[in-house]
Amino acid sequence: MTERRAAAPLLAFGLLVLGTILGLAGTDLVLPAVPSLPDTLGGSQAMAQIVLAAFVTGGCIGLLVFGELGARIDQRNLLVLSLAAYALVSLACMAAPSLPALVGLRFAQGLTSSAAAVFAPGMIRAMFSEEKAVGALGFMASIESLIPALAPVLGVWLLVAFGWKSSFLVLGVLSLGVAALVTLLRHRMPAPPSTRAPGSYLRHLINPTFLRYALSQAFTLGGLLIFVFGAPAMITKGLGGDLGDFIIMQVTGIAFFIAGSNFAGKLAARLGPEIMILSGSVLSAAGLLGILGYALAGGTDPLALAALFVPVNLGLGFRGPPGFYRAVVAARGDDARGSALVLVAILTTTAAGTAVAAPFVTLGMAPLAAIAAAVSCASVLCLIALPKLST
Repeated sequence: MTERRAAAPLLAFGLLVLGTILGLAGTDLVLPAVPSLPDTLGGSQAMAQIVLAAFVTGGCIGLLVFGELGARIDQRNLLVLSLAAYALVSLACMAAPSLPALVGLRFAQGLTSSAAAVFAPGMIRAMFSEEKAVGALGFMASIESLIPALAPVLGVWLLVAFGWKSSFLVLGVLSLGVAALVTLLRHRMPAPPSTRAPGSYLRHLINPTFLRYALSQAFTLGGLLIFVFGAPAMITKGLGGDLGDFIIMQVTGIAFFIAGSNFAGKLAARLGPEIMILSGSVLSAAGLLGILGYALAGGTDPLALAALFVPVNLGLGFRGPPGFYRAVVAARGDDARGSALVLVAILTTTAAGTAVAAPFVTLGMAPLAAIAAAVSCASVLCLIALPKLST
């Protein structure tokens, strides 16, 4: 009986990880099929790109919708319904008669993909102590970091072997499977802290303590992602390198991020979460400033860039799990809305920074590094200027 009780949180955690991964894979698994969609469904390549944008847009709205619903309705029921809806919409994408129809379905797919990402932090907080919860968030983040690297590879294989519909079939079948497991094992899923108390998104947006953790999380991760999203064009067009150099940079960075995020829980327990959050933010910002300094000094070696990118990832790994956990705690029991706002802040920061950097990515390393470093340094300013949790 004791072993069964001990295994319950791990089983529930595994289901949350699977649900979150399936939501993330909605972009990366489908990505390889996008260029071929106009040949099979008609339409332009520009419309095919909107297939990706529609999913992201739906996902952003879904974060806020499930954050609000999760504050009012049992999150375990919502998780099952969202996974089932995500599965059905994914399967419906296979029957899309045209690109515009697929765009509409992809918006609905993104809308239904967000529940697990919103509910997971609060459920994890309900399952574990602070140290174990931070460790669990770090482990989840390390798995999520592999999705952009591995899912497109699987997507290519599915496209070549079975055609463009196969990625939607995989998402639909797996999501139905996870929904069924959550339904069968619902009694082992944690009931998150009550959020029946009055609350709203505005309440968090005017709470400086919540903003301290939410914005610093968004600015550190956003700074890294802005640089990553601009790096392929910057390396190939601005530095004269190739995509192999980008892959080396990414694989090296992901390895150090995984190491940092999996040690974050133990280090936070020993040193304190505030030290980890601040030191990780400073390390990540310093890494981007180091890249900027190297660029201004005339450096162009992609391998040196990969080495300089290490502290950016390691710093995020150190501060990411305790930072997200503290943001949820700062939501004062309103875990669903708090988690949703943190995720929306990350997406908004990344999208805005990527748009600002887009005209300059072919001009070399310095402009992209300067924009990413400015965003990352804003994280440190938030931590210094805004109040921290008193407990």
